[in-house]
Amino acid sequence: MNELELLICPLERAGQRPNLPAYQTEGAAARDIEAFLPEGELVIPAGGRALVPTGLTMAVPKGWAALLLARSGLAAKRGVTLANGVGLIDSDYRGEVKAALVNLSNEDFTVRSGDRIAQLMLVPAAFFAVKETGSLDETARGTGGFGSTRV
Repeated sequence: MNELELLICPLERAGQRPNLPAYQTEGAAARDIEAFLPEGELVIPAGGRALVPTGLTMAVPKGWAALLLARSGLAAKRGVTLANGVGLIDSDYRGEVKAALVNLSNEDFTVRSGDRIAQLMLVPAAFFAVKETGSLDETARGTGGFGSTRV
């Protein structure tokens, strides 16, 4: 089986380069991605948000998307997660990847260069047509919204 290849072009700042995203275990589904702040640190105040640079640009293969996902340990232990839930990196984006972090805790959170701040996963991105219709087929759920299904 051929591996899918993600081309990454690291940015250099202050004579330093970021680490490439890395799997932390053999069975990991996503690679950890790190903050790249070679000239210091960034404090996200309690209840605040910040765009954290990674120093990485990439070429996601056409027909695929890269997702930035929260690190569950960071969210559970420190209350720091992604402000937008999931970050989406389209195959035609070539700018620096940044993580929009939100600090949901009651304490300031300091991000340092090299801190693992998110996870990077590649997923297929199917292109689809949109067709307008006057009605939809019936289902058992119907129009039942949030909380309408059994647990």
